[in-house]
Amino acid sequence: MPLSPYADAPFIVIWETTRACDLACKHCRAAAIPMRNPEELSTADAKRLIDDVAAMRPQPNFVLSGGDPMKRPDLEEIIRYAAKERGVRISITPSATPLVTPERIRACAEAGLARWAFSIDGATAEAHDFFRGQEGSFAITLKAVSELKELSLPLQVNTTVSRYNKDSLPEIGRLVEQLGAVLWSVFFLVPVGRGRADDALGPYETEAVLAWLEEFARSSACDVKTTEAPQWRRVLRQRRGPTSSAAGMSPDRIGRAPRPVTDGDGFIFVSHKGDVYPSGFLPLELGNVRQTPLSEIYRSSEVLLALRDRSRLRGKCRICEFREICGGSRSRAHAITGDYLESDPYCPHQPDPAAGYRRVRADAREQRDAALAPR
Repeated sequence: MPLSPYADAPFIVIWETTRACDLACKHCRAAAIPMRNPEELSTADAKRLIDDVAAMRPQPNFVLSGGDPMKRPDLEEIIRYAAKERGVRISITPSATPLVTPERIRACAEAGLARWAFSIDGATAEAHDFFRGQEGSFAITLKAVSELKELSLPLQVNTTVSRYNKDSLPEIGRLVEQLGAVLWSVFFLVPVGRGRADDALGPYETEAVLAWLEEFARSSACDVKTTEAPQWRRVLRQRRGPTSSAAGMSPDRIGRAPRPVTDGDGFIFVSHKGDVYPSGFLPLELGNVRQTPLSEIYRSSEVLLALRDRSRLRGKCRICEFREICGGSRSRAHAITGDYLESDPYCPHQPDPAAGYRRVRADAREQRDAALAPR
């Protein structure tokens, strides 16, 4: 089988610094709670994890997620260790709560933070605060963004698309542009945690949103990426031709992945307690960084090896002519069917039968050759 470009190191490592958060977002993957867990990785644990990330080649991007990272009093120490002592490109995705003060933003910037990501799930305070479950979250976000601009700290905006906000995406997109974001990261809801299947978009709704995003990206100075919608690469290929590609390096040195990044293939998630998963939306525990280095888990886990071998996909994803640039959402397949290798149930694309037949024959030849190769 073709070797994944991410066989030795992921493109991105997400660490759930804590599950504690003062918001109650409708879609929350973590089903966050207000108080921190005493079993969270300690500062020393975090530094060992950073050491492992720093030693990987090529070196991954490192993202501090949650819950709300602002709940950790050692946050600035962790950022400083990663950025200034180990040379790791580090980003943060905090919640918009009163914990995001000008002083805290400045401290994170001075510690060496490369990028700040805020979530915006509605174009108005009413819509966003409803989604986030906390009045005032929208106003806090806009105030904090002005602080980021003063510090010239690059902004990323994350938006989770659901039935609540799919019709207001044009207004959200205009706001993202007005805020000067370097990247709009559009998440497609996976029914885990507080996310409900009834709130997720169906196959043709997903396709329509991706088509609209492609049109938006054509005319916007803001780069666009998707999470849990790898069909984005297919849509780009279909609408722009075979030479379409992701954008290059951003001013903060956080580039776009040269090849598709999907659950367990270029992407890895570490929970607040150190448990490792293919992603935060795919609850298959692979090990724990307290016992085994992340790099070892990433390179040797049988689940991850399966996720990085597209010939092991099932159904129409296996025979799809866009398999190598898409592969479907493994998290969504697992959440809906219980099988992480099954076809993505929210993709409406019907593969070309002739191409699918050739694909299966090619897979069989590669498997035969691998079995006959001298050892």
